Parts: sequence; structure tokens; C-alpha cells
Amino acid sequence: MTRFNFFLLWLLHFLPNAALTRLGRLFGALLYALAKERRHVASTNLRLCFPEKSEAERTALAREHFALVGQTLFERVILYWGSEERLKRMIRIEGAENLSALHGQPVIIFCFHSVGMEVAWIRLTMVQHLAVFHARMKNAELEERLMARRNRFQPARLVSNKEGIKPALEVIRSGTPLTYLPDMDFGRKHSIFVPFFAANAATIPGLSRMAAATGAKVVPLIPTLTPEGWVVNVGPAWENFPTDDVVADTRRMNAFIEEWVLHHPAQYWWLHKRFKTRPEGEKSVY
Repeated sequence: MTRFNFFLLWLLHFLPNAALTRLGRLFGALLYALAKERRHVASTNLRLCFPEKSEAERTALAREHFALVGQTLFERVILYWGSEERLKRMIRIEGAENLSALHGQPVIIFCFHSVGMEVAWIRLTMVQHLAVFHARMKNAELEERLMARRNRFQPARLVSNKEGIKPALEVIRSGTPLTYLPDMDFGRKHSIFVPFFAANAATIPGLSRMAAATGAKVVPLIPTLTPEGWVVNVGPAWENFPTDDVVADTRRMNAFIEEWVLHHPAQYWWLHKRFKTRPEGEKSVY
């Protein structure tokens, strides 16, 4: 079944970009109508983050988010099977020199969850060898096929998330940039509570701690969908990071995400339970 499904996806990549966009947005609208639980999660996240917005504004934002989720799902067939030339026309990369200037040095590529995560990853692998935290999937055949598509330009060095932090630190010290997405709720044990917009979010302080342990530079990687197409921006390395204040560093990380989200609110990944873990005594918000 997995092989047949991949065959169908492969056929889709022959469609023009505009057709895939339209189909994807229609699929996203269908998801909004049918995926009640995910719609509730997205609506709850938006209510907690943007209490100043009206219900109508948040609903419109959620609908657009689902449309973009559908669009980027369909666009993955281009990422997985499109020619290198087609990808370069579809995705412009800016600031790659910020990463190449640090060649051989310890680097953490700071990413956050957005609809363009896959876009950023695959476009960057066209110019840079990377390492990534890897969580094994239950379906081994699906995992093998997905990884083959994601790594078709330069195979990534995989760091298992089950092996703890030590292998990741070793990879960073070796000079291979490690991509790191810390903006999810990983539970109370390894998290601290810091603001994310109008709510407190359980946030892992790993970016600060890994940078301190390895002397790594933190370089942000940001994919943004614009009217002209995708732009993947590799930002300059953060200055004065990390500090001796892990809480302040983690708050800075969240504030960095907030600044981007305020300009592109529908493109953040609102479908995960960002506020699942609550401070002692608080009820679940979902």
C-alpha cells in the first residue's frame, strides 16, 4: 500500500505548481471541515495567544492556516520529485553565506514549526550537509521512503532522539550543523515555563544549554511563503547567546518566534498542542 501511495504522489508532481496549490488549498478546507480535534487544537492555541482578536478574526486565521497546511502537503511532491531547477525557481534561499562563513565551527540551526518546515530543510540540503534529530516512525517502509526523498540532495546525519543529548553534542562539536526545533511541548520534566504570546508555555531550554555546552553559534532558519513564492532565510548568528540566564535565553527564543508569527500568523504550526503541559493546579486547555 505504501508503494502504491507513493506512486500516486509521484504522478502528482507532473502537475503545474498552480494546480497543486489549488488542490492543496481545497484539501486544507476539507481538513478544516472534517478534522474536528485538530480544528479545536488550532482554535484553542489561537485563542490563548491572541485574546485581543475577535472570534471571527481567529476563525478566519484558522481557516487560512488549514488551507496553507493543505497547500504545503501537496507541494511536497515537488520537493520530493521535482527537478533541482524547479525547486530553485520555487524556493529562493537568502543568507546562505551566514552558514558557510561558519564552516567547521560548532553550529546549531534553530528552526521552529511552521507550514514551511519541509521546504526549508530540503532547500538547505541543496547547499549544505546537515544533521537532524530523528524520531523513528512505526511504519519502517514509510520512513525509509520519506527519508530517501528528504535526503535526495545530501544525506543528513541522523541523531536519534532516544539516545539522549550526548550524541547531539558530539555532532555539533564535529562541525556538522545540527537542526533543532525546540518549540513543542515535551512535558514537564525537561521544560521551564516562559511566555509564548499571551500564555505561558512549557518550553525546553535545550537551545541555550546545548550552545553553552558546545560553544556553538545559533543560526536561525526561517521559511516564509510570500506572494512571489517561498523564501528560506538563513539569518546571521545570534549575538550574546547563550548567557548565564537560561530562562532569559529561552524567553529570547520564544520572542524571536513571536516576531515572525506576528507578520505571518497563518504560517505557524498551530495544529500541535503547544500548551498541553500546564503549571501545577491548572486544568488542561484542550
